[in-house]
Amino acid sequence: MKLNVRVNRKRPESMTKQIRDQLDQMINAGTLAAGTFLPSERELANSLKVARNVVRGAYEQLMSVGRVQSEGRRGRTVRSASKKKPASKTKSSAKARKK
Repeated sequence: MKLNVRVNRKRPESMTKQIRDQLDQMINAGTLAAGTFLPSERELANSLKVARNVVRGAYEQLMSVGRVQSEGRRGRTVRSASKKKPASKTKSSAKARKK
C-alpha cells in the first residue's frame, strides 16, 4: 500500500511525530479505513528514507492510544472507532476475578 506520508528533516518535530501525526490525520479523515493494513515498517521506512525504528516508534505510539492494532505476523491494521482500547489488567481486577 502506498501512503502519502512525507517527512521534513528541517522541521523541529521528530520524524516519528511527523509520521504519527500524518497517519492519525488519515485515520480521522477516513482515508485509512478500519481494517486497512498499514505498510510494513521496512516498506514505509524505505519509501521515506528513514530508519525502521522511526516508523516503529510511530506505529507503537498509535497502538498505545488504540488507533492501530497488531495482527501478529500479518501486520498492523487500523482499528475501528467503535472499539475501545483494551483495559489494562490491574491487581484489583485480577483479585475480583478470583472471587
